[in-house]
Amino acid sequence: MKKEIQSFEEQTIRTAWDEETEEWYFCVVDVISALTGSKNPTDYLKKLRKRDEQLHLYLGTNCPQVEMMTKTGKLRKTLAASVKQVLRIVQSIPSPKAEPFKIWLAKVGEERIEETIDPEKSIERALEIYSKKGYSDEWIQQRMLSIRVRHELTDEWKTRGIEKRTEFALLTDEISKAWSGMTTRQYKSLKGLQKENLRDNMTTTELVLNMLAETSTKDISRVVEPNSFEENKKVAKRGGEVAGVARASLEEEIGASVISSQNFIQKKQEAVKELN
Repeated sequence: MKKEIQSFEEQTIRTAWDEETEEWYFCVVDVISALTGSKNPTDYLKKLRKRDEQLHLYLGTNCPQVEMMTKTGKLRKTLAASVKQVLRIVQSIPSPKAEPFKIWLAKVGEERIEETIDPEKSIERALEIYSKKGYSDEWIQQRMLSIRVRHELTDEWKTRGIEKRTEFALLTDEISKAWSGMTTRQYKSLKGLQKENLRDNMTTTELVLNMLAETSTKDISRVVEPNSFEENKKVAKRGGEVAGVARASLEEEIGASVISSQNFIQKKQEAVKELN
């Protein structure tokens, strides 16, 4: 499943898209929080299930446990519900937000279905989001390209038998260490990031070098054809080293490191100061 974050009236709702069933799954606790404003939605849900036995049976029978990201950045299984199941939950919650929430659900579902039929729509939506956040056109173009490069690499890994999320993360770390000298976690720490996306906080140069590392890994993999995790790990290191050589050459030319400790928010704040 593809994990994403949606927003209803500035309330965060964790979601997961199931490509096989082409259906959204929403974190039930987040839905409760958005509808009730409860400071303890988990406790609210427990009391709701005790009060409404039919709802309790319905949730237990129909709602699956789906992996979603916690506030600490870890994946944990949590009670989730499809659009149909969320609407059943809404029936048991007296809330003035019920109708707006139903409209929001329909909109989220419609957007995702449209993107599945026409992937270009998801690209257009991403472009709009980055533009509204204040990213430059040059950076956005590189970011879109980096997404394509990443997808090509993950597709290649899948053909080589890589399936577990932990394995993808470990291979990504090998690439990152080989060109930047840091794991993804260390890189994020340098930029003062927690749950934020690392690539969304890279400079154009960092993005380009990361793309070079990932596309090199993909190209080497297609030639070497690794058939185990350890072999894929060696290929990932070789791919990262290609970008590492490019980085060293560039830094020698400009006399400075191309690795930036700044994140997007800091860069934006500095830009505003310069204008003032």
